[in-house]
Amino acid sequence: MRTAILASGRGSNLQALIKAYQSGSLPIQIVAVGSDSPGAGALMRAEEAGIPSRVFPSNQYLHRQAQEADILNWMGENEVELLLLAGYMRVLSPSFMREVSFPVLNIHPSLLPAFPGLHAQRQALEYGVKVSGCTVHFVDEGLDSGPIILQEAVPVLQEDTEESLSQRILAVEHRLYPEVVRLLALGQVKRSGRRVQILQQEELR
Repeated sequence: MRTAILASGRGSNLQALIKAYQSGSLPIQIVAVGSDSPGAGALMRAEEAGIPSRVFPSNQYLHRQAQEADILNWMGENEVELLLLAGYMRVLSPSFMREVSFPVLNIHPSLLPAFPGLHAQRQALEYGVKVSGCTVHFVDEGLDSGPIILQEAVPVLQEDTEESLSQRILAVEHRLYPEVVRLLALGQVKRSGRRVQILQQEELR
């Protein structure tokens, strides 16, 4: 699958995907990386991996529709079949999602539907939960509201800070996201409405 990745920050999840791709464990081709931030570390990671990148600076567009139109054109030029959000900090609009005919995936640092949006780890600590984690889900027109593909729990320790919990969740994200992409590319992810099933290899025969 020809895959594009959008990232806004340092790009650690992007790096995990690139590493899995370069090792041959992901049956995809990462054809492009995009960012809304010219200084994003993700762009440097893409350059180091030899993957073409493009910047869509948020402050250079009069409105979000213009920025998203450029992103849609960019994906069309690259014949993208799968879009992965890896720390992309802008919510894709409903009109953007209606234009996309292929899967869009995101990873979020909580056990959705708990704690959507920004600072999920801080939300978890303030609420006092004993278990948090991360979720890979399909992106829909809402905020972190798409059908859930896989989740993994991470215990919240009494001494946890936002930073320490974030780091432990991030380690799980780096393993879970490439695994979901692998399963999707192999046709093992079956979606029916909001229900998502992971098929075993024998079920594909």
